[in-house]
Amino acid sequence: MSRPMRVKNKTPAPIQITAEQILHEARQDAAIRPPKQKITDATELGDYRLRKRKEFEDLIRWNKKQVWVKYAKWEESQKDFTRARSVWEQALEKDYRDHTLWLKYADFEMKNKFVNHARNVWDRAVELLPRVDQLWYKYIHMEEMLGNVAGARHIFDRWIRWMPDQQGWLSYIKFELRYNEIERAKAIFEQFVDCHPRVSAWLRFAKFEMKNGEIARARNCYGRAADNLGDEYDDEAEELFVAFAEFEEKCKEIERARWLYKYALDHIPKGTAEELYKKFVALEKQYGDREGIEDAIVGKNRIEDVYERATANVPPAQEKRYWQRYINLWINYALYEDLDDQDMDRTREVYNLCLKLIPHKKFSFAKIWLMAAQFEIRQLNIDWARRILGSAIGMAPNDKIFKKYIEIELQLGNIERCRKLYEKYLEWSPEKCYAWTKFAELGRSLAETERVRALFELAIDQSALDMPELLWKAYIDFEISESEYERTRALYERLLDRTKHLKVWISYAKFEASAMEEGERDYEQKRKCCLERAREWLNMERSFGKVGEVDLVRVKLPKKLKKRRCIETEDGYEDCIEYLYPEETQTTNLRILEAAYQWKKQKIVSCF
Repeated sequence: MSRPMRVKNKTPAPIQITAEQILHEARQDAAIRPPKQKITDATELGDYRLRKRKEFEDLIRWNKKQVWVKYAKWEESQKDFTRARSVWEQALEKDYRDHTLWLKYADFEMKNKFVNHARNVWDRAVELLPRVDQLWYKYIHMEEMLGNVAGARHIFDRWIRWMPDQQGWLSYIKFELRYNEIERAKAIFEQFVDCHPRVSAWLRFAKFEMKNGEIARARNCYGRAADNLGDEYDDEAEELFVAFAEFEEKCKEIERARWLYKYALDHIPKGTAEELYKKFVALEKQYGDREGIEDAIVGKNRIEDVYERATANVPPAQEKRYWQRYINLWINYALYEDLDDQDMDRTREVYNLCLKLIPHKKFSFAKIWLMAAQFEIRQLNIDWARRILGSAIGMAPNDKIFKKYIEIELQLGNIERCRKLYEKYLEWSPEKCYAWTKFAELGRSLAETERVRALFELAIDQSALDMPELLWKAYIDFEISESEYERTRALYERLLDRTKHLKVWISYAKFEASAMEEGERDYEQKRKCCLERAREWLNMERSFGKVGEVDLVRVKLPKKLKKRRCIETEDGYEDCIEYLYPEETQTTNLRILEAAYQWKKQKIVSCF
């Protein structure tokens, strides 16, 4: 017998060859490639078609869309249009929601000049998928290419009943303008602005009227658009008023344009009206006098001047009740710079000036600290926000500041910072049970059991606590959640050493009752598991035949006992099945022996 050859060199080859590379090279070799089949008569053609159709039918079972498309195109290449149409219909039955199938089906009909069939496909497609704009566009394009303008218009009318987006309406308008149907285009514009009452739609309508020389109608469009805004001026309001004022300026209505600019600047927030303000200044420089130019330029500065003069009046006494209105004035000033004027550098300066004026050694305002920090967070300046909150903790610590600072760091996922902040919080106010409990909850969320237990021990050892009952309850609930029943009992005993309150006794009793129920459930579950495993063991031993030790396992199985128990029914009894485990039998026997011994002992004593 020959020995197998051992491979001595197991290092990888310098040039690795993959299976894909081998297949690719095989396909490139002309000698290996299968020869092209040439069909010479109708019989061979029929066999080829039969074989090819069978291949497609087999692939179709995988329900792949690409197979259906290839199958239909192959039938089309064989000039068997009826079969091709049948394949397309079967594909749509499988997935009619795929609009690409409809497009390819209709393209097949149009390419082969089956116009009525194509119309039928388009009609069904837009009826089933009316929200797919591409189907409508293709359908309309086909009718327009065929010169069927009335048919294309009818399709547009069907489409706009579904209220498409703005591009669909504009396509309809452009269609009418291509055939010089101005009045029809105006009617469509009216429906358009009713369906999409946005500023962009009104501006297109107004420019359309202006292009056709209808100045009064264009002004009416601008006015209706302004009325449609109501009392809420969003980001598009500036665009509308700028376009309206420029329209009036083109019409040489300078007073109208000036009035529009002033009205808009009075109603639109300053932060969203920068372009409007620039246009107004340019208008005054071109047509206004010196007084009008100065009024336009200094209008913004007037509000800031009022706030500056108001905040200069610092309260004379350092009492908090005098400072409350004064701080509200600073808050309004900062909100104006932030939201209305959107001058972020000026807003930061207002907050800093306010915080410098407050006598933090006597009293402070947590609200202004938090607003300054939240402003920096909105500007993505996290480090500046931390500096502000850190200064607040150092100069004027407050519950609100600690809670908000911890909340921010927790949202950012900075656990170590949260721990340090909780430590600072408890150094400042060690009697706060809220801080101890939240600190422990943080550790519990991180599965730091020993750290949580140590925190609770430190907390309950404090000499003074504001709400000790909540702290003890949190500690007990934590131990129960960890299934540490002995530790929980020890906690209840320690708590009862400190207080004999009735609620503590009731809670202790409820805990013991729930622990007992849990123990019984665990015992029953273990018994059931042992029974199932013993049965599996017995079946395995039986499968071994003579080698298996069936008797050894059978002894460990519980005995099945049929008993009758009393119930509230007509018969009064029912049959039930119980299992007697071997350990229970031994326990029962021991109890019987113990009872017999006690009886014998009593008999001997009675004799003497």
